[in-house]
Amino acid sequence: MSGESDETGPIDYLVIEFPVGSRMTGEGLPLLVDLVDRGIIRIMDLIFVRKNQDGTVEGLELSEVTGDGGDDLAVFEGASSGLLGQDDIDEASTVLEPGSAAGILIYENVWAGPLAAALRRSGGRLVANGRIPIQEVLASLDAAESTV
Repeated sequence: MSGESDETGPIDYLVIEFPVGSRMTGEGLPLLVDLVDRGIIRIMDLIFVRKNQDGTVEGLELSEVTGDGGDDLAVFEGASSGLLGQDDIDEASTVLEPGSAAGILIYENVWAGPLAAALRRSGGRLVANGRIPIQEVLASLDAAESTV
């Protein structure tokens, strides 16, 4: 393994849907840029799509996504590692409602790279991972509070 790939952190993806009637305000874009600037994540792929009423999916230009806030996202224009292919876009679009738009993001968890490399060097290997949906966490916390 090369030095850079030896310390690569876990790679995750997100598909963020903006249903019909919602507004993409760009409010989250400065926060995404901040995560990159602080070296917490590295954007590998970022695209935006729209699912038309007939079920077809088309790419969106940055200006269609951000309106006046395009400058924040312009730093990611052309971000493409080759990990995100048309098959992935097609699969992601199956969960989108017709008329909605979505951002598809692949990112490296840079913060975890040194830890992951140390664990690999000591013989450790990832055998499972996952996420707990925030709705489940909140429901569990609410249930715990109601029993107190």
